[in-house]
Amino acid sequence: MSLVLTDVTLTYPDGGARLTALDSVSLTVPAGSLTAVIGPSGSGKSSLLAVAATLIAPDSGRVVIDGTDIARRSRAALTALRRTTVGTVFQQPNLLPSLTAAEQLQVMAHLDGRSPRKAAARARDLLAAVGLADQAGRRPHQLSGGQRQRINIARALMNDPAVLLVDEPTSALDHERGAAVLDLLTTLTRQRGTATVLVTHDRAHLDAVDEVAEVQDGRLTSRAGAAR
Repeated sequence: MSLVLTDVTLTYPDGGARLTALDSVSLTVPAGSLTAVIGPSGSGKSSLLAVAATLIAPDSGRVVIDGTDIARRSRAALTALRRTTVGTVFQQPNLLPSLTAAEQLQVMAHLDGRSPRKAAARARDLLAAVGLADQAGRRPHQLSGGQRQRINIARALMNDPAVLLVDEPTSALDHERGAAVLDLLTTLTRQRGTATVLVTHDRAHLDAVDEVAEVQDGRLTSRAGAAR
C-alpha cells in the first residue's frame, strides 16, 4: 500500500477552543489506483491533502507513505521524502515564466541532484506522456491553460514519486479540458503505479476513479468508483 492514513485527527486553535479539521480519518490508496476526495469548501479536503503531503503533522493517528511511517521523522527527513516520494500538483500551475516547458521539469531533477543529461531525457519522456512533446520549447505564455496544467502534472512526476497528490486541477478549465486532464491523471496513475489522491469539486468526471471519498465536517465516507 503506497498511502495509508489511519485514524488521523487534526485540530486548529480557534479562540480558546480547538476546531476539528479531520476527525479520525482513515484512507488507504494502493499503488496504481486513484481516489477522488470530494466535499464542500471547509469540509477538510485541503487539510487531508496537507497531512498526506507531510506539510502538517496530525494531532493523532498514523500516516504511512510508501512503507515509511512519518511519525517522529525530522524536518530534514520529511523534506527529503517530499522531494523523492511525493509529487504534488497544485491548483495553479505556478510555472516560471522565463523557462520553457522542458526546463520547468528539469529544475525539479536539478534540485534532486540528477545529471542534466538524465534530467533532459526524463523531461522528454514525461512531456510525451502528457501529450506535449511538440511543446517542449515553449514558455508558459505561449501555452493554453490545459497545456500548462499538463506541464504541472508532468513536473510533479519528474522524480518518479510513489504518491501523487492533486489539488483541484480542473478549477480553471472548461468542461472539455477538465475532462481531458482527469483522463490523463487516470492513465498516468495506472501506467506509472502511483497512489493518487485527487481533491476536486468536480463530480462530473469521476466514473473512472477507483474510489470516491467524501469529506463532511472532517469525517470521511467512501464508496467504490465505477472503475473498480
